[in-house]
Amino acid sequence: MSSSRTSDRVYLFDSTLRDGAQTQGVDFTAADKIAIAGALDRLGVDYVEGGWPGANPTDDTFFADPPKLARAKLVAFGMTRRPGRSVENDPGLAALVDAKTPAACIVGKAWDFHVDLALEIPREENLRLIADSLGHMARHKEEAHFDAEHFFDGFKSNRDYALACLKAAQEGGARWLVLCDTNGGTLPREIAEIVAAVKAALPEADLGIHCHDDTGNAVANSLAAVDAGARQVQGTLNGLGERCGNANLCALIPTFALKTGYEVGVSHETLALLTGVSRLLDERLNRAPDAGAPYVGSRAFAHKGGLHVSAVAKDPRTYEHIDPALVGNRRHIVVSDQAGRANILARFAEIGVAVDADDPKIAALVEEVKAREFQGFAYDGAEASFELLARRALGQVPDYFELQRFRVMDDRRWNARGELVTESEATVTLEVAGTQMMTVANGNGPVDALDKALRKALLPTYPQLETMRLTDYKVRILTPQAGTEAVTRVMIESAGRNGRWTTVGVSTNVIDASCNALLDAIVWKLRREGVREPGVG
Repeated sequence: MSSSRTSDRVYLFDSTLRDGAQTQGVDFTAADKIAIAGALDRLGVDYVEGGWPGANPTDDTFFADPPKLARAKLVAFGMTRRPGRSVENDPGLAALVDAKTPAACIVGKAWDFHVDLALEIPREENLRLIADSLGHMARHKEEAHFDAEHFFDGFKSNRDYALACLKAAQEGGARWLVLCDTNGGTLPREIAEIVAAVKAALPEADLGIHCHDDTGNAVANSLAAVDAGARQVQGTLNGLGERCGNANLCALIPTFALKTGYEVGVSHETLALLTGVSRLLDERLNRAPDAGAPYVGSRAFAHKGGLHVSAVAKDPRTYEHIDPALVGNRRHIVVSDQAGRANILARFAEIGVAVDADDPKIAALVEEVKAREFQGFAYDGAEASFELLARRALGQVPDYFELQRFRVMDDRRWNARGELVTESEATVTLEVAGTQMMTVANGNGPVDALDKALRKALLPTYPQLETMRLTDYKVRILTPQAGTEAVTRVMIESAGRNGRWTTVGVSTNVIDASCNALLDAIVWKLRREGVREPGVG
């Protein structure tokens, strides 16, 4: 790798699998790490930090048989040798050496306050720890990186000592000196000034930046650092990380690639994988993607107001800063009570419905959407229900079945072991293909019982429903002033081989609202699968 000192090339260092694992509620498996590392490699990042060998069984399993990456360098993370041990006899460094990776990243103290408080050793001894450890890694790996922990606090506290820590790593053989804003408290102007000062003091050094997001400035700080001379940027997918997270590479990568003169290893072709990689991470973690995330969120290119939609229809550049396809995302026309004819027509085009703009059904549908949203429906978050509403207006939804009645009962009691249990039972009466049937099912709550009873009745006729599952359920009270008679809105997210889809139901009865949302979810699934109405050839 050539020096980055005078180059406009910015190297991307992903620490999702290590720093991201510090996120509350995040627990990667070795299989998760392998899948995510492969996706990052395909995307085109330069370094993938896999974890900390010797720190936990998951990381040990990962490094015992690490994935083979085509272009990214796999990095193992560790810390400087312990005081009183040589580099040859330090177990942490031994685990790094044994890790089957071409690069290693060593973290060390760069704040005199931390050296005094945490290490409780002379400051000169800390400099020896850094130099020895980086020298040891440089002898055993293709590249050694130094993460200068709390560097910006250290620089503000004791400039000379913070720089001495960097010099010790540089003299030891570190390829990169990474300046860490570990507590996320530094602001962009300070970042720029300090990075520029370091660049002036160490003109031969290749500098990196590692920012946390505790003030919401991690992306801005990273950009400021690069403008000031840093050429490696560390961050995580979707901004994962301890506390408020790390710099979000899903925002930084397209910003560098599309809005600056800097070159990154992510090509325009692989940049289109970004949204998919972002959502792959959320899928592996079994959590909902952030709809409002820049570039990759489902709302990143969503347009709701009628005037906006009309303008976007003429030229998307009026309200879109980039073509969403460049990052693998898409334009989304939201239908709501603020919508007009342009929204409806644009949404029709999105779902593949060909309709004459002058069709009187369009005007009627606009008014129906507005009336229903006044009642409490929310079609800007329930695209599947809108699609069914629109297609029903055009006569394009088959009559797959008819729900004639349902009943749900809850039984709260003490069981034979003296445990308090609550069970739900749902009974549904349906007509399917001219045959009336009644089914009963128990569930973990009334909605689960109702869902199971409906499936029990429908699966013999529609086996396609076997691949469908309910993944999220939200209830909102729309008229809290009405107390127990309040109108409730239920949003249900379902998933299957058709992806994810959201449906909505509104009623003064929460179970009735839930049932309506469930029915829409089932009908949308059947129609998307191309299922024909029973008895229709």
